[in-house]
Amino acid sequence: MRIKLITSAALILMYAAASPAHAAADVVNYECTITATDEKQTVGLDIELTVPTDAEVGVEMTIGWRGSYVAGAELHAPAAGVEGDLNIYAYAGISGYPGLTSATGVAPAGLILPGQPIALPETIVELKTTADAADSGTVHAGAVNFGLTPQDPLIECEVLNSGTLTEYPLTVPGTGETPSPTPTPEPTEEPTEDPTEDPTEETTEPETTTTTTRTPEGGAATGGGGTAGPDGRALVATGLLVILAAAAGLGFRRPRRAS
Repeated sequence: MRIKLITSAALILMYAAASPAHAAADVVNYECTITATDEKQTVGLDIELTVPTDAEVGVEMTIGWRGSYVAGAELHAPAAGVEGDLNIYAYAGISGYPGLTSATGVAPAGLILPGQPIALPETIVELKTTADAADSGTVHAGAVNFGLTPQDPLIECEVLNSGTLTEYPLTVPGTGETPSPTPTPEPTEEPTEDPTEDPTEETTEPETTTTTTRTPEGGAATGGGGTAGPDGRALVATGLLVILAAAAGLGFRRPRRAS
């Protein structure tokens, strides 16, 4: 029996240590402005923040936000009403934590009737943020907006009593170093193959055949002079005969002297 009691007590302690730290409700005063008409209202909310005790570096953490109206200080919808379903955008401020300044959450607002109080979510709104390094700081209630998108709020509510709000401790354990991003592998370039060059064909130059013509010694190939051929000697003899005949003819034609 004692063993069972000890075991149960240990489990309760372990669960309590692992569970988020719940804070008591803090009264937050707001000045809310309807952006379309610049109408202002003073609103009071009881806000309870739940700060995690198991936050990790580089892992998104959740801060719980639950709000309810202070009696007689509700936010009323515009008399002209609003178009579409409004969301509530809740914020928590973070102080003393380098690089971590806020957490943000969104949830649908309740029933909205012209001129009537805008109903707040009945469930816990989860505010999200991520610590990039191990450190510690404090968390406090922040602004509240109403609208269709966070970039275009229809009603903006700013904190009036920020100096009196409770600061809840937030600690993220670790080495304090920012996790290094995983390097992106560079694509491996495949080697480009050089085009195979065709072997150069050797050009065979045509052989030049030289024909040698024998010229008789001492003269041209026509047979004149030197060692003449048979035709050459015949021509020479004929020429001599012609010359002798011409000389003889001249001798016969010499004029006779007068006696």
